[in-house]
Amino acid sequence: MTISQAQQDVDQWIKTVGVKYFSPLTNLGILMEELGEMSRHMVRIYGEQSYKVSPEDAPAMLKEEMADVMWVLLCLANQTGVNLEEALQKSFEKKNKRDGERHKQNEKLR
Repeated sequence: MTISQAQQDVDQWIKTVGVKYFSPLTNLGILMEELGEMSRHMVRIYGEQSYKVSPEDAPAMLKEEMADVMWVLLCLANQTGVNLEEALQKSFEKKNKRDGERHKQNEKLR
């Protein structure tokens, strides 16, 4: 699935099953909530905090939260007229131009 296809699929789902989009401001709040849930799993898997669930379930839970973050981001892109596939390509171009050599010279990354 391409990012553009994902945007189309989310749009179709929202318009048929979800009835309509929440406001962009509401979706921004939901995005922050989903990022917090993803963060909770990240700090328990890769940090020092203990899980209240079995460690075997952790990867699936993290995967689910990452997908939730992506879903809401796709909603926001649709609502604001952003083609995420095109925007990501431009971000790669910007990073390659700006950072093409910069990180290679960072001693901390060696």
